Amino acid sequence: MGNRGMEDLIPLINKLQDAFSSIGQSCNLDLPQIAVVGGQSAGKSSVLENFVGRDFLPRGSGIVTRRPLILQLVNNKAEYAEFLHCKGKKFVDFDEVRAEIEAETDRITGSNKGISPIPINLRVYSPHVLNLTLIDLPGMTKVAVGDQPPDIEHQIREMLLQFITKESCLILAVTPANTDLANSDALKIAKEVDPQGLRTIGVITKLDLMDEGTDAREILENRLLPLRRGYIGVVNRSQKDIDGKKDIRAAMAAERKFFLSHPSYRHMAERMGTPHLQKALNQQLTNHIRDTLPTLRSKLQSQLLSLEKEVEVYKNYSPDDPTRKTKALLQMVQQFGVDFEKCIEGSGDQVDTSELSGGAKINRLFHERFPFELVKIVFDEKELRREISHAIKNVHGVRTGLFTPDLAFEAIVKKQILKLKEPSLKCVDLVVSELTALAMKCAVKLKSYPRLREETERIVTTHIREREGKAKDQVLLLIDIELSYINTNHEDFIGFANAQQRSTAANKKRAMPNQVIRKGWLTINLSIMKGGSKEYWFVLTAESLSWYKDDEEKEKKYMLPLDNLKIRDVEKGFMSTKHSFAIFNTEQRNVYKDLRQIELACESQDDVDSWKASFLRAGVYPEKDQVCGWSFVFH
Repeated sequence: MGNRGMEDLIPLINKLQDAFSSIGQSCNLDLPQIAVVGGQSAGKSSVLENFVGRDFLPRGSGIVTRRPLILQLVNNKAEYAEFLHCKGKKFVDFDEVRAEIEAETDRITGSNKGISPIPINLRVYSPHVLNLTLIDLPGMTKVAVGDQPPDIEHQIREMLLQFITKESCLILAVTPANTDLANSDALKIAKEVDPQGLRTIGVITKLDLMDEGTDAREILENRLLPLRRGYIGVVNRSQKDIDGKKDIRAAMAAERKFFLSHPSYRHMAERMGTPHLQKALNQQLTNHIRDTLPTLRSKLQSQLLSLEKEVEVYKNYSPDDPTRKTKALLQMVQQFGVDFEKCIEGSGDQVDTSELSGGAKINRLFHERFPFELVKIVFDEKELRREISHAIKNVHGVRTGLFTPDLAFEAIVKKQILKLKEPSLKCVDLVVSELTALAMKCAVKLKSYPRLREETERIVTTHIREREGKAKDQVLLLIDIELSYINTNHEDFIGFANAQQRSTAANKKRAMPNQVIRKGWLTINLSIMKGGSKEYWFVLTAESLSWYKDDEEKEKKYMLPLDNLKIRDVEKGFMSTKHSFAIFNTEQRNVYKDLRQIELACESQDDVDSWKASFLRAGVYPEKDQVCGWSFVFH
């Protein structure tokens, strides 16, 4: 045996391979190994059987090897075989070994010629073998035959690449000599992952079947397609010899005679044949293991350290220890509280980039949606004038009054203040809905403990509902306070003296430079006859609404003055995914081209609400006869 003193390396790697296979994972550790690749009927199985000196691999037409076979050869006085999935059972009859390989393959892949990357581990003990580990992979094919899946070529290729792409894997590329080497499937796929040929070993089979007058001398001398590790030629048994049960030892004697007697190979006969190939692979695998051992060792150590850290936490773990249970419970509940607070405050470690949530949504409710709804319900000038007229007349009764009575003023003002109640309570309801949704979202981390999660959600939701009642009481109390006393001395109160002054100030305000209030993309919904829907870049100022072809604002399409404009809601279409609102002119004039109103569409209801609030700041109010509706949707 070559490399004395290193003979324990291959058995050591075998043990690791068995350990990883039995636990069903590779622990992200690439073990040094030799993978056998080649086309169907290239002679891979015959090479492996020649190593062992026994017929033990399945034979037949089409794809026979349908799972990777990790073949571990161990030099031993007794001759027998063992499977990793049949622990303790020794196979002395190698026909039984073949039958077990076929049966184990069918257990995973079924009998419909399917393939699987799950390996079969076979260890062969024999006095005729050298310590060696090989992975026999399915032969590459191009056309699906019989009941093979149509993508069989792609499946086999992907499986081969799983093994040979790893830097720690040597590639045994088996090519028949009676085909052109340039068309070799094995060398082609090996060159993809090993372009320098540093870890590819070439094996040329069927040298005895070459056309008369031709030989593979140039290939075997490593001159045609050079590989760092060179080529080795072998002569296997023919199908007739296999069917006739020709002894492998007799076949190897014939192989030896072939190389010694052939004029083209005579000078290199000592470097050809199955015995030399086995010896060379043993030596190359041993050297390869030795070279990769430092990297393997450092990887193992780093994985061991990380595992030890994890184990340290659970070293003295006792699941029944009440103190440990209490601590774990407190930590989970505390984490829930931290997550909930972060979602409200906006300092969470995972920021949602798809939609508004938590504190941001509540902020929008208070600062955009709530003011919009207040303006929508409070301001109705015609109705207000009618109510004032009735109130003054009713207070005077049969008398004719000279001055506006305080009682009429208070009656009208109180009625207007009462209108604040409904949107204020609705605002509380929406904030509560968002807080409840937020609690459900933060409780997802407790999904491993369904009862704890359910109880946490119940307690938090109950608390939110209790605070909801108190918040509504405070809102109603505040409105009652405002109703109890009308403070006409307040600086915001507009009396007769301040009315003219406010009017002058408003006129001056209009004369100020134009102010940009909002920019963004909106879709104008037109009928199909008028051009369909088109997206534009909109700029809303204190004086006008303009839209452009792009956000660089180079080409203006239209500018619409805000005078006499109002907005109204538009129902979402049956097939539409966008949310819309409309702008119209109160004097029944066309707003855009020959349209009395234009419909503008956004991606979400939140965007619609935000644009409405912006129009409100620009002085474009909602339609007066619109019903006070809250269309804010929580996702």
